[in-house]
Amino acid sequence: MGDNAEVYNSAAIARLRARLDPHDPAIAMASHNPLAAKLAVQAGFDAIWGSGFELSAAYAVPDANILSVDKHLDLMRAIGEVQDAPIIADIDTGYGNAVNVAFLVPRYAAAGVAAVVIEDKTFPKDSSLRPGGRQVLVTVEEFQGKIEAARLSGGPLVVARTEALIAGLGQAEALRRGAAYVEAGADAVLIHSKETTPDEILEFCRSWPGQVPLVLVPTAYPQLSFAEVAALGKVGLIICANHAIRAAVAAMRATFSRILGEGSIAGVEDTIATVAEIFALQGDERMRELEARFLR
Repeated sequence: MGDNAEVYNSAAIARLRARLDPHDPAIAMASHNPLAAKLAVQAGFDAIWGSGFELSAAYAVPDANILSVDKHLDLMRAIGEVQDAPIIADIDTGYGNAVNVAFLVPRYAAAGVAAVVIEDKTFPKDSSLRPGGRQVLVTVEEFQGKIEAARLSGGPLVVARTEALIAGLGQAEALRRGAAYVEAGADAVLIHSKETTPDEILEFCRSWPGQVPLVLVPTAYPQLSFAEVAALGKVGLIICANHAIRAAVAAMRATFSRILGEGSIAGVEDTIATVAEIFALQGDERMRELEARFLR
């Protein structure tokens, strides 16, 4: 386990590691299917966030480890097949303890991911931003074990996500946990907040001693610009964690409502993608070339 380094996506891992620049953070976009990932890369995003939240939403179930890990693994593999940007896999709490993590991460490595993100909550997880969510953190020592179990020679980067601020444990505990996770071997530390202003996060970033880059997910405080984050000199990666699924839901709702309201599909034709655009995203031209070559 972990010895088959040849199956790791070493190019993507190296590219992501090089892009974790605290003065020019990489920007990742969430994806819930390969099509969303392909569109994100075409738009110019540096990496793909393999979002557990978006996948759960796509299946219309809560983000609480209800879907099997195999569904998420299949998604990571499928995303890697259609685009080359590094994939950052959201593996929640690691689906159990350190032993589970030790068996799970090599499977993600074999699926081609460039990084895994593990959070220090209990399994099964509860969504960090759900109102009234139950946020129970594991001990620092237990989570250090998960980080060590996730580390593979030549394998994906390990991002340790602390929910200390989400759980209301305060800045000192968040900083203590972050430092302990770096000591255990984390390549980056994700600090999260559900405050509607960035003040809590900015305080953490300014206090962070900078042993490894930080990762931010500014879902709750969208007013914090990428330029302001870069100016901190501490954050190597910004994740747009749920915007693909939210954009898809909003667009589909508007289109569906208009079709029924107008009693026709005519009115929406100029506002949605053409069939030709969908064919292009599917790789239809490449298929036709292969047909012409091999099926004459």
